[in-house]
Amino acid sequence: MTEFPHSPPSGYSYVQTEFKTNVTAIWIQNHFPFSYNGGNSVNSIWGFYNKKTKCYHAPVNSKKVGNKVRIEDTTPYSAMQVKQTPLTAAFV
Repeated sequence: MTEFPHSPPSGYSYVQTEFKTNVTAIWIQNHFPFSYNGGNSVNSIWGFYNKKTKCYHAPVNSKKVGNKVRIEDTTPYSAMQVKQTPLTAAFV
């Protein structure tokens, strides 16, 4: 498994699974008990790591690898990039 640079937020952990032979799927697991699934934890895709190119990728969804991202532009919760219009970027 790859050395992941983020530390999980409180109440979360990371799980890495093999997605393809050269790609690892990184999941964030929320340990809060949810009533809709019998009190079990919930997994969401964080992103993907390509072992051959040593690059992180944002997810399109849990089954499709998206664009390459810099690890500095990701958060502990997701590798997905926030798309902002010039107007919303002015207020951040």
